[in-house]
Amino acid sequence: MASSSQLLHVSFNQDCGCFACGTSNGFRVYNCDPFKETFCRGFNNGGIGAVEMLFRCNILAIVGGGPSPKYPPTKVMVWDDHQGKCIGELSFRSQVRAVRLRRDRIVVALEHKVLVYNFGDLKLLHQIETLANPCGLVAISSAAESTVLAAPGLHTGQIRVELYDRRQTKFISAHSNSLTCLTLSLDGKRLASASEKGTLIRVWNTADGQLLQELRRGADPAVVHSLAFSRGCEWLAVSSDKSTVHVFALAEGVATNMQIGANSAGPMNFQEDSLHNRQDGLAAHYPASSSPPQRSNPTSLFSMVKVS
Repeated sequence: MASSSQLLHVSFNQDCGCFACGTSNGFRVYNCDPFKETFCRGFNNGGIGAVEMLFRCNILAIVGGGPSPKYPPTKVMVWDDHQGKCIGELSFRSQVRAVRLRRDRIVVALEHKVLVYNFGDLKLLHQIETLANPCGLVAISSAAESTVLAAPGLHTGQIRVELYDRRQTKFISAHSNSLTCLTLSLDGKRLASASEKGTLIRVWNTADGQLLQELRRGADPAVVHSLAFSRGCEWLAVSSDKSTVHVFALAEGVATNMQIGANSAGPMNFQEDSLHNRQDGLAAHYPASSSPPQRSNPTSLFSMVKVS
């Protein structure tokens, strides 16, 4: 990365085998194990404020950012790195706060809305009204077996959980203070949340909204920047503005023992983005499968290949 480049965003892909960095003059993608830079795309005329990977394929979602954005911050650009250009876009009237991907969905968080699009043709499937959401809090499960989405509700401390496969909506009164962070497990069965007080982390069952475990991060208030489950929900990692990462062993009843790919067991790795963690800059994971995602729709707008 050039010395004049400013780091604007860090996020892991869905299986935590890679992470992407948005900078003031482009974006870079790194492999975690072994650690190496996979590719770098530089732009002379603008920065990338958010970059979201889709497992290890060539399709990414990027949003302009920084002092001189490459693209308007009101647009989500679908980037095909195989072609080296944008092949689609979603435009909005307000700034994009966050974007999330899974193989069949694109989720966009705005200040007061969360929108869900079909990945194949960018058709709007669902729109959710939320409380003011400047941090872009939203999460969607990554496993193909289930589709679960979590976003702020319309009341302080409330989380709205969409169980799309069951056609159900659950509302969880998670905290008495405003939410600052939430995350889902890969299979969408578990939800972790933190409020602006930052002293307690709560773990929920998304199927019925039941509180499964309460974890104390500390006695002093803190801003929680990131939450991350291990693959089978045996562990939860928490980073905050206290320049610390807490790793909690979760109760046996929380674990889902989810298995993805051939390499489903192994040592855990915890990564912290120096003293100034940004949201989504932390992951708790096992070594990822090297298998590329498969598309079930051969007529999709996008062609996906594995990025090695």
